[in-house]
Amino acid sequence: MPENRDIFPKLTVYQNLMLGQKKSGQKGRWSFDDMYQMFPRLKERQHTEAGVLSGGEQQMLTLCRTLMGDPELIIIDEPTEGLAPKIVELVGEYLKTLKSRGVSVLLIEQKLTIAMAISDRALVMGHGSIVFRGTPDSLRADAYIRKEWLEV
Repeated sequence: MPENRDIFPKLTVYQNLMLGQKKSGQKGRWSFDDMYQMFPRLKERQHTEAGVLSGGEQQMLTLCRTLMGDPELIIIDEPTEGLAPKIVELVGEYLKTLKSRGVSVLLIEQKLTIAMAISDRALVMGHGSIVFRGTPDSLRADAYIRKEWLEV
């Protein structure tokens, strides 16, 4: 998933989603209805040029366009960066939805509350190396790693 919300600004929300679809004739597990159910705001704005959407709406559109390609794995780098707290909560909920629909997510995130809530495994990198790997519970219990690498 593009980090910088690479939407097509002159195309409508609907057209952006169309571009993400699998090849014609191939049915994916995600449909326009799924996207609009997950993000009702996008349905309301489906005929609006994507360039006038808010940052949060563009983030929703980027995620939905990615899902329309029916990926097995999505790599998401800091999806909550620059978003309002309410939208951050929604992003966390949508990541849980992806997990429940069988999509693997590699999440790079600095907001630990979201990452820890949806993750099965956690890795912490420091100076280009993995300094911790384990479950979210084992990370919570590791005072040294938290103090040395995560707390300010």
